[in-house]
Formats: sequence, structure tokens, C-alpha cells
Amino acid sequence: MSRLRYFAQRTAITIALIFLVASSLFLFFRLMPGDYSSLLVQQGMSADQVARLEAKWGLNAPLHEQYISYITNLLTADAGQSFRHSTPVWALVRPRIINSAILVFPAITATYIIGSLIGTVIGRYRDGFLEKSSIITVSVFHSIPDFFLGILLIAAFSQNLGLFPTSGMLSTETSIMLRGEPFWHRFFLKEFWLHYALPFITITLYFMQYPALIMRNSVVEVSNQEFLHYHRLKGLPRMRLLSKLMRHASLPVVTLYPISLASSISGLVLIEIVFNWPGIGRLLVDSVLARDFPVIQFVFLVAAVWVILGNFLVDLLYGVIDPRVSVGGKESE
Repeated sequence: MSRLRYFAQRTAITIALIFLVASSLFLFFRLMPGDYSSLLVQQGMSADQVARLEAKWGLNAPLHEQYISYITNLLTADAGQSFRHSTPVWALVRPRIINSAILVFPAITATYIIGSLIGTVIGRYRDGFLEKSSIITVSVFHSIPDFFLGILLIAAFSQNLGLFPTSGMLSTETSIMLRGEPFWHRFFLKEFWLHYALPFITITLYFMQYPALIMRNSVVEVSNQEFLHYHRLKGLPRMRLLSKLMRHASLPVVTLYPISLASSISGLVLIEIVFNWPGIGRLLVDSVLARDFPVIQFVFLVAAVWVILGNFLVDLLYGVIDPRVSVGGKESE
């Protein structure tokens, strides 16, 4: 199978999965007790406003026509209107996705870089104090619930030492000052990074166990393989030997990376509440409490797409990282 054909096949499967998830969410929310029209009335909308929205979304139409309207609207980036905020769902969710991505992607990436380095070291130098202490440390951090770990960090570094703010992305005064400015302006402020530090550290410490232990086990396994003995006999420099070892041992860690990104979404809900971070997790909780079903439905879709695209990326990169694996599933020559 050629790489182009493999890419096309994986792309088709990914699109089909996203389509299936979107369809499942449509059926789930439509089959729940009650209907959208009654919720719109409860939100204080007038009869004319409700009628216009029903006509736009086809709420009084048969289910199959509603489904066609739903898919068509999604393809045009129209996810409906929030009951609570009376604004388009996409306009409401988009900045929250950015805020969550700013927190999660760098934190999980740093976790896997640091964890892989730790795993490589303790995998190469086994049965010593360094290995035992490292395994105990990362296991303890992961055994603490993520939200409680965040509370402990707030108590230690905010309440007692006063080094970092306790919550939010920016202070109220700074947020008002930056209103109307491009979102990336905040990255040039020291205040943003002070607010960013504790949630970033919380995510990094909590997820450190996965890459460290997986990398450690993989390094132990790869260290006994013949190709590494061959390079040792050739007299390959120590750093190049270590580089080859890390490259071959990193496959399980790379595969786990999108899984951690996906699982971080569930943990992100409580972390964002603890740190009052204006991201998608906090928006989901607020929307559930307000029964804002269009927002809830779209947030679930975003989370699912996040997971699917992460696994799609890993499938494409897997053969690039390991030269022993070809697209056709045979050993490369």
C-alpha cells in the first residue's frame, strides 16, 4: 500500500468517525425528554423569536429533515445559538477552545518531553536509588486527584508563599484594559504567565507518570535488541547511541500522547474550575447547570473531534518515527 493511498484511507476513516459522532450526538439530544422549543420559551424568548429559530433549525420538521439541517449547519460552522447567552454557539465556544488549547497542549507536550527524558535515564540506569525515587515521585503525583493537586499548589505557592495568583487568566483590571485587543497580546504580559504557571504545573505533574514509566519500560526492552548491540560494536558515540535508543523506544510514548491529550479534557473540567480558567471545561459545567443544550452538544463534538484527530495524527507519524515499520505493515528494507 502506497503512502498516498494510506493517507487517503486514514483521512476517509477519520471523516467517517467525525460524521458518526456528530450523528450520534444529534440523536442523543433529540431523543431526550422535552424539546428545544420549550427550553427556548423558558429562556424568555418571545413567540416570534422562537418561531424564527424553529424555522432556521427545522425544529418542527420531521427528524430526518432536522438531521439534514443540523449537518448542513455544522458544515457551515453554524452550531446553533446558546439558550443562556443568546449568541451563536461557535462565537461562544471558539475563544474557550483557544484558552483550553493554550493550557493543555504546551503542558502535555512538556510532560511528555520531560517524562521521556526521565524514563530514558531510569531505564538505562536501573536498580538504583534514582530509579526507585523517580518512580515513587511520579506515581505519588498521579495518585492525587488532579483538582486536589491544584488546590495543594494554590495553598503552597499562592496562599503561603504569595508567588502566583490563585485564579483566572488575567486580573479583572487587565482584562478590561485588553478588551478589544487581539487575544495574543496577553502573551506579552508577565501577569498572564504568573496566572498560567500553577495550572500548567498541575497538568504536567499529574500526567508525568504515563510517559516516564512507559518510556522506562520501552528503553529496557529496546536496550536488549540486536540492532543496539550492533551499533555498540561499531563504536557509535554514546550520544548518538542514546539518540537511536530514544527514537526506537519512543513509539509507545508517541502513541500515548494523543490519549493523554484526550483524557486531559476530562481532567481539565475540574482544573479549570479550581483555577477559574476560562476554557472549554468550565464552559461545559456552566452550560450543564444552565441546561444550555446547543453548547453542551457542540462541546461534546469538539472533544470527540479532538480525540479522533489526535489518533489520526499518530497514525500518520508512526511510520515516520520508526523506520522498521512501513505503511503496508511489513518491515522496511
